[in-house]
Amino acid sequence: MTISEKNFNKIFNYFLGLIAIAMIFRKPCTLLIVLFAIFNLLSIKKLNFSKQSLVLVFLIASPLLLEIIMFWNNDYFGKGLKSLEKYSSLLIFPLFILGNYQRVQFFKILKFYSVATTGIILFFFIRFIIFFPELIHKYINGNDLWEMGYEFSNSIGIHAPALNMHLAFVSICCLFFVFKSFHQKEKWILRLSNIILFILSFFFVLFVNTRMALFNVLIGFGLIFFGEVMRKYNLKKVIGTMTVLMVVLGGVLFLFVQSNPYMKEKYSSVTFAYMDKVGKLDEIEHPEFKVFNSLVTRVSIWKSGWELSEKNLLFGVGASDGKPELVKYFKQTNQLFLAKYEFPTHNQFLDFLIKFGILGPLVVLLYIFTIGYLGFSLKNAVVLSFFFLFFTSNLTDDFLLRFDGIAFSGLWMAIFGSYWLQQKLLLIKSR
Repeated sequence: MTISEKNFNKIFNYFLGLIAIAMIFRKPCTLLIVLFAIFNLLSIKKLNFSKQSLVLVFLIASPLLLEIIMFWNNDYFGKGLKSLEKYSSLLIFPLFILGNYQRVQFFKILKFYSVATTGIILFFFIRFIIFFPELIHKYINGNDLWEMGYEFSNSIGIHAPALNMHLAFVSICCLFFVFKSFHQKEKWILRLSNIILFILSFFFVLFVNTRMALFNVLIGFGLIFFGEVMRKYNLKKVIGTMTVLMVVLGGVLFLFVQSNPYMKEKYSSVTFAYMDKVGKLDEIEHPEFKVFNSLVTRVSIWKSGWELSEKNLLFGVGASDGKPELVKYFKQTNQLFLAKYEFPTHNQFLDFLIKFGILGPLVVLLYIFTIGYLGFSLKNAVVLSFFFLFFTSNLTDDFLLRFDGIAFSGLWMAIFGSYWLQQKLLLIKSR
């Protein structure tokens, strides 16, 4: 069966939008990725690569290629194969998206993604209120506020930091479309709907309440403001827009902090507590209650991870053996709290250093800074915000271990790369 060019383009972009919004649901998203691959394989003759697109394919697939090159270093074939399988989307996305880069409708996909994801999270928030009234009651009364974001994320079926990484990007996109609607002088109802979507998306970031996501979303807002307002408006309009933005953000933050006083504690005393106990967490009474999510725990993990990596700097311990070897090292150094909860590295650069040796963090840098290069080359605040978000998130977590980090970054890198190739093509045609 032959699909017309018009219908192929529609289906292709619908797939990209649906995969993007399904990213927080692993099983449905995996099914969509498989169907997307089959759809493109049936129309494989439509693929068209330039030299630049092939370079981007290589860069996006670099973590997968590293897994293949270092496959011999795994102790167990089956576990190595399972580790390798997680990165399959880093072949599917660059091949089929960059191979059809002229068809990618960047802004339409971004708009569909931000609106639909905000709507889906709103649905789950209402569902959470209905099915978990006891948690909402505790929240309203200011009890056990630390657990709320994690419980909400668990009700969806995703880890809180991963969910909030997605929500931070959604909120940044929503702010971008607020400015875009004013710049294009859209009808007041569309402007109002964009503002409401933005406030909702920002509220959800605050509700899940993870530290890096809040930090990243505020940096992203700054990049969007300077990228989309400072460059396009005169000083008077900039000051007016900035005032409105500060009032909206300040109002939402004030109301949220008033209803969630734990935020003050979390972002100060809880985060930096017991820093004199690095590597000695078992000396703390009940560390699971006092420092489970504190900086001292991460620093203790990083210290152990670095010590382990020093013994295997050349080739690492193997892709499938990184976490088991780290937990084994916790036990060898009598760090019983870390061993009991089998903490991962919480740093992607360190994780790849342990697994692959010195080549590992270089590949992570190459992978993530490709996004930064695309953003700087395009002078696009959304792409730059994504780069900053993914880079800093991987300093305190390891999202290239997880489906929702691997597929999330691979999909958007391929979409950003397609938009970059389109702009390059327009520049050539205009000469």
